[in-house]
Amino acid sequence: MDKIDKKILRLLQQDGRLTNADLAEQVNVSPATCHRRTHQLFKDGYISEVRAVIAPEKVERSALVLVGVVLDRSTQESFATFENAISKLPFILDCHLVAGDFDYFLKVRVKDMADFNKLHSDQLLALPSVRQLRTFFVMKEVKDNAPLAF
Repeated sequence: MDKIDKKILRLLQQDGRLTNADLAEQVNVSPATCHRRTHQLFKDGYISEVRAVIAPEKVERSALVLVGVVLDRSTQESFATFENAISKLPFILDCHLVAGDFDYFLKVRVKDMADFNKLHSDQLLALPSVRQLRTFFVMKEVKDNAPLAF
């Protein structure tokens, strides 16, 4: 990866809707060269996907909730079972295995506290191997999903 590839990545992080022609102009290469390089960045796994970032409040998902999860035992089987169950829940935006007081942190977007309460009692508490859930309602999103610095 050279400085042109890095510039392509930075520009696409800022605006994934850039046309190939605009991108080529900004990195000072021909459109054909830019297309080949961008295609190669996808092929090599530097770019995993391109998608729209939806304004949560416009689709009634303005409440952001972080959930700390403690499993009842720390075994490969319990982790695998939990991760398999989590992967099937569309309301879970992120799930991270962490070190420390919790086993996992989940990121969830819901309409409001009542909406989360229903998910909590109906689905989160029913997840396999869950011993404890700790819920954190986000009061203000200072920085979320920022571009990677490189």
